[in-house]
Amino acid sequence: ISRLARHTRNLEADPRASLLFDGTGEGADPLSGPRVTLRGRAVRTDDEVPRRRFLARHPSAEAYAGFSDFGMWRLEVNDAHFIGGFGRIVEVARDELLVPIDRAKGLIEAEPEILAHMNNDHSDAVHLYATRLGGQSAGDWQMVGIDPGGIDLVDWPRTARISFPAPVLTPGDARKALAD
Repeated sequence: ISRLARHTRNLEADPRASLLFDGTGEGADPLSGPRVTLRGRAVRTDDEVPRRRFLARHPSAEAYAGFSDFGMWRLEVNDAHFIGGFGRIVEVARDELLVPIDRAKGLIEAEPEILAHMNNDHSDAVHLYATRLGGQSAGDWQMVGIDPGGIDLVDWPRTARISFPAPVLTPGDARKALAD
């Protein structure tokens, strides 16, 4: 985000922040659909992994992401407030939300190579992940992210997330999960 934006300056003054994810389907009553608010602190980061993942998913941002007033931020999640519909409200603790990645360093480091390999050598499999597992229509699908929880696919402007049935922590685990 840019320092020119008011919300960035607000976060620098007070880092408390929240993100709302709305699972209400198109045309449905937004007051009856599921939604979750993640609450925490916004923190600027110089870690290259979030930048790499963001640009893989939003390649047009490359034109301005290197400007000196832009920076990558992450939300340090404290907890969440889940609403599953009328009268279905649950507070969710941090430990119940986050996928531990401390043992996934090898997977995180190998992500660029895994993505290049899948997109260059197994584009047919990537297409099947999107269409068969993700329920998407045919297109020029690319794998743009892999983490312990699953893979991210893009065929602009469409995106798809395919979750793994169990956490994937190593490149070997990834190979097996992608083959399965």
